[in-house]
Amino acid sequence: MLAGDPPRHTRLRKLVTKAFTAGAVARLRPFIARVTEELLDRWPVGERFDFVSTLAVPLPVIVICRLLGVPSKDRPDVRRWSGELFAAGRPDVIDAASHALADYMTGLVAAKRQDPGDSLLDRLISARDGADRLSEEELVSLAVLLLVAGHETTTNFLGNAVLALLQRPAALDRLRGNPDDIPTVLDELLRFDSPVSTATFRYTTEVITLAGVDIPPGVPVLVALGAANRDPLRFPAPDLLDLDRDATGHLGFGHGIHRCVGASLAMTEAEIALRAVLTRFPGIRLAVPAEQLDWRRTRLVRGLSALPVTV
Repeated sequence: MLAGDPPRHTRLRKLVTKAFTAGAVARLRPFIARVTEELLDRWPVGERFDFVSTLAVPLPVIVICRLLGVPSKDRPDVRRWSGELFAAGRPDVIDAASHALADYMTGLVAAKRQDPGDSLLDRLISARDGADRLSEEELVSLAVLLLVAGHETTTNFLGNAVLALLQRPAALDRLRGNPDDIPTVLDELLRFDSPVSTATFRYTTEVITLAGVDIPPGVPVLVALGAANRDPLRFPAPDLLDLDRDATGHLGFGHGIHRCVGASLAMTEAEIALRAVLTRFPGIRLAVPAEQLDWRRTRLVRGLSALPVTV
């Protein structure tokens, strides 16, 4: 679906949207809150630990696996394969992970056909538009897409947002004192340090002129979402984290017909997680200088390998 054009993209999106509704996300709120609290219960008070591996990674993985109906015993493998898909400069690792995920999802689809449940994947299997329904190849492709996109981006969103706040005491103090402001500042946090730095592969179908430069048809175009979100013509003082800014026009979720179908789920997870962290652990702080932090080495997403903190 990411790499498709209408009419095929329109057909796939319509079938997926039938199963991926706002109601489904709303029903997940109590589960997301419970998982968040359980993960925070394990945080070691007074000791240095990694925010990424203790919350930013496991929360979205658990949620999307629950949504798709992935058994808990399979989640460590699914998480590992997903991470390996972004192993820049290691095509053998990426290829092996791609095959492993596709094989796993093929088996999971077959298992759910034999023993149906009420997960999102079950709803995709039964989704219809008149006589139309998803083929086996489309089901597997969409399942892998939703699985990977459903947690990799949210993991980076949480890590980037917490780092931005920890580096800006005034912004952090404001949200600590006014946690109800958190839903209104999520767009600015997404704009400021976008978890997806570049869009997936695109190419021109006709001559396009951008900033006085003609791009001929058939040419690959790398759309830098993170750079667009720092465009001073669209966002004045773009390098400033401004929690009062109206950042709703950001491209963190893409744009148009390809806008992220799981945007509401990502925002819900981020809202619940940030509120819980700042309420339970208002004294959270960086455990190392920011310049010592290690960032993931991949071109597609932008996120931290680890975020050492203390509470």
